[in-house]
Amino acid sequence: MNIILLGPPGAGKGTQARHLVETRGMIQLSTGDMLREAKTSGTEMGKKVAEIMDAGKLVTDEIVIGLIEEKLQSEAGAGFIFDGFPRTLAQADALAALLAKLGQSLHTVIEMRVDDEALVKRISGRFTCGNCGEVYHDETKPTKVEGVCDKCGGTEMVRRADDNEESLRTRLMEYYKKTSPLIGYYYAKGDLRPVNGLADIDEVTASIEAILS
Repeated sequence: MNIILLGPPGAGKGTQARHLVETRGMIQLSTGDMLREAKTSGTEMGKKVAEIMDAGKLVTDEIVIGLIEEKLQSEAGAGFIFDGFPRTLAQADALAALLAKLGQSLHTVIEMRVDDEALVKRISGRFTCGNCGEVYHDETKPTKVEGVCDKCGGTEMVRRADDNEESLRTRLMEYYKKTSPLIGYYYAKGDLRPVNGLADIDEVTASIEAILS
């Protein structure tokens, strides 16, 4: 089973991907993680990635698809979760061609729908545990003991530099310009399944499980 988690920054894609990894044994393919991993791998592809990133340039779609192909061929699990890819219609076509080439298919595309204003409020107060990645919020989900992670007991709390209203609105605009056309693309293919991304985390998880089951 291969799925795409689609939605604007802060919609909770990473949280839901982690749940699917833990409960279903799926493999999360995050392009950011793959690029960082490739950069230090020492492989021919990794050297290309390092050269491009060190020069401050954008990695081409062709290279990203190449990294995804390596992952699809080298790792086995209960399916793959594409998180942060595709971002454009060209990437969506390239992914479809790659899956067809490997004799695989896309099971579903889960669109995590959000309200922009509510999302800005939610993200502006967000922080994570630097040790285990558990996500918290100043208002809706503070740690039980200030500065201590409920899950692992870690004391290093991290706030993303761009988790503020101005940065988030810029990222949202970028998403709507480049990535939102994918909603129509996958709807036309009959693959799109929407969920309320601003519901309680457990509710969102239940909605996604219902779709996948």
